[in-house]
Amino acid sequence: MNDILFYGFALLVAGYIFWIWLSDLRAYGQGKFADGESAHRAPTFPGATPVGFVAMVVAIIGAVALLAVETGGEYALGVDQQQSKMTVLFGLYTLAAAFVEELIFRGYLVYQRGTKAQLILGIVLVSVVFAVVHPYLWQWKMPEGASSWELWRGSLSLDLGSKALFSTAIVFVRSLWFYCVRFWPANPLRSLLPCIAAHLATNLGVFAMKAVQGHVTGLY
Repeated sequence: MNDILFYGFALLVAGYIFWIWLSDLRAYGQGKFADGESAHRAPTFPGATPVGFVAMVVAIIGAVALLAVETGGEYALGVDQQQSKMTVLFGLYTLAAAFVEELIFRGYLVYQRGTKAQLILGIVLVSVVFAVVHPYLWQWKMPEGASSWELWRGSLSLDLGSKALFSTAIVFVRSLWFYCVRFWPANPLRSLLPCIAAHLATNLGVFAMKAVQGHVTGLY
């Protein structure tokens, strides 16, 4: 029950932030904001700007291609069965997290006012952080019966095995792709929509693969 409350609350918070971000996007498209200013100024949230359909499709295709490379690599390394378990509720949480992560990493944690070289360097460095914060090289293990929010009851363990290293490398490359689809010429307004769509496609694909492999254990 505690996990249901935790993930349910996280979904509500992410949904509310997305609703505000989406309202900002719509205001930009209509040329007006709540304060009456013109849409020629930047929107309140980063990346709350429109983008073409083709850019969205290419972003999703790239994400799916990377997921295929990841799946093939896991089979080639013989680590395809070293998968974590997932519930349907946690799967929904990862979809909400996709938006929040894009808003933070591809939205806020990027330096756009410097030179092109500084932008690229920032993208690489933040992508390293993005890869490391995903729990592959490390795990925060919770004792049996502990709730997800009782982090103080857990303990840190490291994993430098082939599965952990490979998954971290894939997340790093995936982050580079997400940045690419925000700053490429096909996205002149630097919209976060292609990044969000690609991230959602990735997480949906991961959930589907886990379901096929029998790693989805129940509703919650």
